[in-house]
Amino acid sequence: MNKKLILFLVLFSGVSLMAQPDRWQQRVKYVMNIDMNVQTNQFTGKQKLEYWNNSPDTLTRVFYHLYFNAFQPGSMMDTRSRRQGTITSGRGADWDMRVRDRILKLKPDEIGYQKILSLKMNGRPQAFTMDETILEVKLDKPIPPRSKVIFDMDFEAQVPLQIRRSGRDNPDSKVRYSMSQWYPKICEYDYEGWHPTPYVGREFYGVWGDFDVTIKIDSKYILGGTGYLQNPNQIGYGYESKGAKVTRPAGDKLSWRFIAPNVHDFMWAADPEFIHKTVQVRDSLSFHLLYKVTNATAAEWEQVLTDAVKALPFIEKYFGAYPYKQFSFIHGGDGGMEYPMSTLLIGPGAWLHEWLHNWYYGILGTNESLYGWMDEGFTSYAEDRVMAFLENNPGFAYDGNYRGYAALAKSGKEEPLTTHADHFNTNGAYGAAVYSKGAVFVEQLGYITGAAMRDRILLTYYNQWKFKHPNAADFIRIAEKESDMKLDWYKEYWVNSTKTIDYGIDSLWEEGGKTKVRLIRNGLMPMPIDLQLSFKDGSKELHYIPLNLMYGVKAAEDSLISRKVYSPWKWTHATYVIESTHRLTDFSIVEIDPSLRLADIDRKNNKLELKW
Repeated sequence: MNKKLILFLVLFSGVSLMAQPDRWQQRVKYVMNIDMNVQTNQFTGKQKLEYWNNSPDTLTRVFYHLYFNAFQPGSMMDTRSRRQGTITSGRGADWDMRVRDRILKLKPDEIGYQKILSLKMNGRPQAFTMDETILEVKLDKPIPPRSKVIFDMDFEAQVPLQIRRSGRDNPDSKVRYSMSQWYPKICEYDYEGWHPTPYVGREFYGVWGDFDVTIKIDSKYILGGTGYLQNPNQIGYGYESKGAKVTRPAGDKLSWRFIAPNVHDFMWAADPEFIHKTVQVRDSLSFHLLYKVTNATAAEWEQVLTDAVKALPFIEKYFGAYPYKQFSFIHGGDGGMEYPMSTLLIGPGAWLHEWLHNWYYGILGTNESLYGWMDEGFTSYAEDRVMAFLENNPGFAYDGNYRGYAALAKSGKEEPLTTHADHFNTNGAYGAAVYSKGAVFVEQLGYITGAAMRDRILLTYYNQWKFKHPNAADFIRIAEKESDMKLDWYKEYWVNSTKTIDYGIDSLWEEGGKTKVRLIRNGLMPMPIDLQLSFKDGSKELHYIPLNLMYGVKAAEDSLISRKVYSPWKWTHATYVIESTHRLTDFSIVEIDPSLRLADIDRKNNKLELKW
């Protein structure tokens, strides 16, 4: 081939790659050394951050999160929380009960802070300003596309009393340190630009990379968290190799060194009374449990490991392979909170939900501030499904989330799922939306596409989008490609609006030797319809009406019931008539969606029992 042509093709291919703005990922490598003083609850830190600008943009500034600064009187988190206490919702005052007005009452030695002592880029001091939980760094030289820089930072911090997720001396668990959001963390820059989201109380978004973290702390403390311990035979406490002799260095402090590859955050917890249990799940994976016998028994805590080992094959079959070498279930936090390779648990009851977050929060890594329902909702759906497996429950496992969504839809306080996590007017509406409505989104997708197809969609989505920060449109495109249906309408109605589903059985009559059934759409959100007819002789018929916006038909899901497929129901039309060759007097039950997957907010008119 002509050399000039080869050169042109190489250059063109490079331009083409750069022209895909939403497929690149920034990259980081943190090397951090901290020295913790357990008497003052303060620590000093050195951070070396290698930052790859893989974007097509030139960066003139960068931003860091300084999460601990939220735990100071008058902060945005404090002010927002106290404002919520003045709002009445269905459950009373709209407090986040974990926060309330507790931040306002913190004393100087109880607040949290992160102070930046120095910051250099490639050896040159940089100018920076701090706006509470966000650090803005105006660079003396821009970072060009496809290049790397090194930031060196010295910082100091004070661990706040346990208020929200991170902190010390939890009053319920009695755990000394829940160290999440503990280090200056560079903000994400993606196809939408920088995301310097102030810490007001909710979700997170981070850059994938590698962490090398050394924690120097009182030698009596036992640690667990993200990553792989690199010096287990110097540490002991159950981490040592089988049969190895633990040889600890002299001194009253131990240095714990962890390596964590390809994660977007790093959490650790520490307590001198942690009980550490471990189980080898397979050659490449171990589970760890660190707990105290304070608010649950040892047997209740250790059941977590038993159930996790049992659940893992089911989880990996339906939701994707777990890619890391360890996972740690750790007592601490303020309820339950997920982190890469680890979770903080106030008690053993929340272990499954927080663990499953590692598939959606940890590995898919959607921007939770903008798409909280894609994390919490998908995780809640998975939790219901896995729990049904563990409990051998063949029934409808999602009733709680469907009821939660229906209550929200009828409350008058619902806001679209597109609302930023921090901008929901009420905590109650946020919780019901991202958890319950988000979970219903997944199960109801199985109603539209068929459950087997939905499962295929979830696996393909995970495999194609892991470590890439997908958004709602990315998920829908996967669903469309796998199902060969148009599904953008489903996202537009369910995610972008608060329109509701409400179908009913309008009337039945005989005409021309056939029985006609007229259905009516009362709600503003259209859907395909499964209508099941049951007859006095015990036989059944399924009458399936696709929605015209789908441009497709789901496969039959029950081979034991005959199914008649109709021409699509136009979304503009309020009624639709189906027919059966059975006489009207043969009918016993007419029911819309006997599977209960359709999130109809008024099911009273979905089932008609005929008593002749």
